[in-house]
Amino acid sequence: MSGDDEPQEQTIADDLVVTKYKMGAEIANQALKTVVEAAKAGVTVVSLCEKGDAFIMAETGKVFRKEKDLKKGIAFPTSVSVNNCVCHFSPLKSDPEITLKDRDLVKIDLGVHVDGFISNLAHSFVVGVTKDAPLTGRKADVIKAAHLCAEAALRLNSQVTEAWNKIAKSFKCSAIEGMLSHQLKQHVIDGEKTIIQNPTDLQRKDHEKAEFEVHEVYAVDVLVSTGEGKAKDAGQRTTIYKRDPDKQYGLKMKTSRSFFSEVERRFDAMPFTLRAFEDEGKARLGVVECAKHELLQPFNVLHEKEGEFVAQFKFTVLLMANGPLRITTGLYEPELYKSEHEVEDADLKASKTVETETAPGQPAPEVKETEAAE
Repeated sequence: MSGDDEPQEQTIADDLVVTKYKMGAEIANQALKTVVEAAKAGVTVVSLCEKGDAFIMAETGKVFRKEKDLKKGIAFPTSVSVNNCVCHFSPLKSDPEITLKDRDLVKIDLGVHVDGFISNLAHSFVVGVTKDAPLTGRKADVIKAAHLCAEAALRLNSQVTEAWNKIAKSFKCSAIEGMLSHQLKQHVIDGEKTIIQNPTDLQRKDHEKAEFEVHEVYAVDVLVSTGEGKAKDAGQRTTIYKRDPDKQYGLKMKTSRSFFSEVERRFDAMPFTLRAFEDEGKARLGVVECAKHELLQPFNVLHEKEGEFVAQFKFTVLLMANGPLRITTGLYEPELYKSEHEVEDADLKASKTVETETAPGQPAPEVKETEAAE
């Protein structure tokens, strides 16, 4: 029979798989806490990225020690994107130094995997804000909007995309155009099923609606801007890549072949940063041919317009038989951010979609099936 030799896909129907997800999630949650605590005015962005990655490698090294063939480690390199930088900023040591300043809006994005089971997490905060002097203004608006969008994703049983747009608009903000939240599978960070946020007319037409099903896993990723929500590549160096297992090419340069061999050995199909290579110069050289022939997919650094602010919240959710279970959670403190705006949509208010937070690690109200985009 066809397909008999295919390995059976492991899902969260298996308790051991759930355990591996939760192990990775606990490390991701602690890594985020470690980076946030270190993110003070005067601290460099690259030092925070290094701190997050080092924590993940150290902690994943402590689990499943006896299983030598079991891979574990970074599923997405620590990225620290500030103010109008939207995502994927994870600089090299050789890049110009960027230092955090008081009142910078900082987004930290990272991921951990245990045996290829991925737990992703992103969180936004403003440097130097305290409960005694909570933040007001546009940065507070965008953080509250993004956080409420993330919470709404756990509660809605349909029309996630439309709800995000309504929530963002209530705070005079915009969801970043065309960003995707992906289904997660073993060794796959960008599964086929997706939720699209703020699609253009063309994206709405082309995007394939997906139904959430029990025993699936998703990384729900929300990015909201005080501006128009149009993220652009401003030409900043890309440092995060992932291997495309479907692409083949005979590399010509020895440096490229050596670099690609190390990528396959160390990272398989997980995203990685050029900072992880001992010789950054050789990595920067080797990646060029690999990317040109699409053996590697880039995670480009994206920006909103100068002067705007972008907030991000991302969590990983397991769709268990008794309802969704969020396993990664940020450190959002509502009392730090005061906005003059609130959700205005009557339907969202009536459904209590945006009323309260879900406690970390607790099941949210049951979600049986969800259309990813309406």
